[in-house]
Amino acid sequence: MRSQDFWKACQDLVQICAAHPFVRGIASGALPRERFAFYIGQDAFFLEAFARAYALALAKAPDRETMAAFRKLLNGVFEELTLHQGYAARWGVDLTPEPEPATRAYTDFLLRVAALEPVGHIVAAMTPCMRLYAHLGQTLHPHTDPQSPYREWVETYASADFEALARQLEELLDRLPGEERIQRVLYRTAMELEVRFFDAAWGKGG
Repeated sequence: MRSQDFWKACQDLVQICAAHPFVRGIASGALPRERFAFYIGQDAFFLEAFARAYALALAKAPDRETMAAFRKLLNGVFEELTLHQGYAARWGVDLTPEPEPATRAYTDFLLRVAALEPVGHIVAAMTPCMRLYAHLGQTLHPHTDPQSPYREWVETYASADFEALARQLEELLDRLPGEERIQRVLYRTAMELEVRFFDAAWGKGG
């Protein structure tokens, strides 16, 4: 299946993310709060673009079943934004920040693909985010300090509900037509942008 092949081909980038000091700091609770607050603000900007990309994919869906799948995935983004709003209320996080270059590069990439490419290519660009976060959540969960202020983040992405959303998007990637060569490039590009996103949060939030 394409989704599994593309994921396996990006294991070098997956391991970079899993070992990233920002990600490890979430599990240990040692991540400085200002870095996490910076990340949450940037991620809120990113998620709004992710939602728009889903909406464009829904508009290009070939049938009602696919439309319903994208609607469910779109609802999942708004649930993530609710989590971010909780952090904003507790810690005074700005959810409408000026996007950093790494954030803008990722959102511009997603929206360009969503606007110009067929739906099978859109899902190739969007799947890495969902699968990576499900993987990180599930990997971190057994090792997360119960007292970590970021435990809720880990539990959200480790949940069965989030895994179901990631699998649904992978099923769409496997089912919808697309040019595999292009899909492979889009998938890896998105994963590279995930690394840049964590780098920005680690380097500029302090």
